[in-house]
Formats: sequence, structure tokens, C-alpha cells
Amino acid sequence: MRIVEGFETEPPVDLLWPERVAAPCLLGSPHSGRYYPRDFLAMSRLDGLAIRRSEDAFVDQLCTTAAAGRLPVLAARFPRAWLDANRERLELDPRMFTGSLPEGANTRSTRVAGGLGTIPRIVTEKDDIYRGPIPIEEAMQRIALAYEPYHATLRRALTRLHAEFGFAVLIDCHSMPSSQKTGGADIVLGDRHGASCHPALMDVASALLREAGYRVARNKPYAGGYVTETYGRPERGLHALQIEISRGLYLDEARITKTAGFATLSADFAAFVGQLVDGFAMVFDDLRSAAE
Repeated sequence: MRIVEGFETEPPVDLLWPERVAAPCLLGSPHSGRYYPRDFLAMSRLDGLAIRRSEDAFVDQLCTTAAAGRLPVLAARFPRAWLDANRERLELDPRMFTGSLPEGANTRSTRVAGGLGTIPRIVTEKDDIYRGPIPIEEAMQRIALAYEPYHATLRRALTRLHAEFGFAVLIDCHSMPSSQKTGGADIVLGDRHGASCHPALMDVASALLREAGYRVARNKPYAGGYVTETYGRPERGLHALQIEISRGLYLDEARITKTAGFATLSADFAAFVGQLVDGFAMVFDDLRSAAE
């Protein structure tokens, strides 16, 4: 965790763009941010460890290593507990705020009901973040400072890749608690049940990870969130695949520290991404053909 004064001056996102991009593939990590605003920590009823329970800890590092200076990487600096970029812009719970919500707010989604809207109410099922309601102005400021820049940067990056290569692939990277009911899967791949990317991308990704020794599930229990749903437009040559990695593979979940498994996972994930973009050119040729 790094404590900052806020994102008025602190950049809310990091975009690493190689001098030469080797393939039209962007690695994204919207939930690994660990820059915590000081005033947010003061608002919270949770301590400095509990507030991090929903963080996809170190996933941005997995992405950067896998990119190997050959692929762009987009990572949020802001923490998921403060704002969730993998939600609609105004997916807000009216019970959380004082003041009137803006017109068009989605107050009835299942994510809002579960406490996991754009401004989350919880970090785990039993850990509420706030002592009481917060001003709606606070929510709107966070959206302006972090949500909008994250998505503007993501759109520009995918547009740039698409313009250069004729199509673009987003690998949206996440982690999941090892206690989640995933049927024993180490990794869950989500393509919105075939809607967000060419089926060849899902097939090859599944095969590569299984060959590396990982137990892989498809679309259950995670089929892809707002980012996958919004940016995955295969008919336009825009493909999005979500990856959820069990934290038990690399993290001491109680202390949020890396275990010895991090080095193994990092090497395996880098090999997976490298094989996907290098050794399986036929897949990308298929994607290019689908876009034409």
C-alpha cells in the first residue's frame, strides 16, 4: 500500500507503451491499484490490511512481466475499494450516499445489490468499508478523477492497436479469492459466453494454460465484467478475454504478501502470453480475417 494525498495531482493510471509493439494485444489490470488516498482511509472503518481484501494484489506486476517490453500494459493506480473501473460509470447504491444521485444512475444491478458498484460498499461479504453514508459529490469526484481517465486511456489504446494492426485484443487480468466456489479451477477464462472475442482466442488460451498444468474453467463463475462486455466487439475486430487467477497460487491472502508461488506463476503467465501472441500466429490471422 502507498498512501497518497489524492488523484488531483497523482496519475490515476499507468500505461506502458513499448517503442515497438509486437502484437495487437493489451494487458489490462483495473483492480490491482495500491495507491490509497489519505482521506479515503480516514473515512473507512477498516484497517490498512482489511481495506485491501478486494485488491487484485500484484496482478499488474504479472502483466508487466508477461508484456516483456513488447506489449502495452494498462493498470489502475487507484484501489478497487475506492472506485471500481470494471463497472458502469454510474452503478451506484443510493443507500451509500447523502444527496441526490445523478440522472441515469443504475441503482438496481445485481452488483449494486451485492455491495460492489462503481463505488463499492464492501471489500468482502462481511467487511463494510464506511462508517456511514458519504456525500454523492465525493462519488462523482472519484468518477471524474479516475474512472473516466481509465476508460479514456483504454479506448485510446485499443483504437491505436486496431488502427495499426487491423484488430485488437484485450486481456483483462484479475485475481480471485482461493475460497471462491470455482469447482477447483486455478484460472477462470471469461468471454461473455462467446460474445466478447473470437472463439479461437478462448480455445487457444484454455489449451495453453491446461498444457502448463493449470485447472481451467470457462465462464463459470466469472464470464467477464463491464470491461469485457463493453470492449469486446468481435464483429468490429475488438476482442476481450477476462482472466481470473486464484490468489492461492501466489499470495498469502491473510497478509497480502507474495508467496514462493509468485515466481512460478509469473514465469508461467509470461510464457502463456508469449505463446499466445508469438507461437499461434494462425489465431491472430483468423482474428484479422474476421475483422475484414
